[in-house]
Amino acid sequence: MALPVLEGEELARALADLPGWDVVDGKLHREFRFADFNEAFGFMSRAALVAEQMNHHPEWFNVYAMVRVDLTTHDSGGITRNDVDLATAMNRFADPR
Repeated sequence: MALPVLEGEELARALADLPGWDVVDGKLHREFRFADFNEAFGFMSRAALVAEQMNHHPEWFNVYAMVRVDLTTHDSGGITRNDVDLATAMNRFADPR
């Protein structure tokens, strides 16, 4: 069953709680920068474990210390709560303070 797509005020509220994320081409988008490839790959490994548990997998691209992420729920045709939840986890992994 497809999840409801977040739009308007609901999407704006979700973005307000996601530092660093924007909507680009209908997807949640963020570019993470790390000290080196080891940190970037560690981030991706942690995010991959959560994504697999959620059965919700990111579109991402990695070069050295940069990881670019786009999140959307294809079955729903837009950004859903699953995307927001995965983005929240990724923010936590990138800045675990």
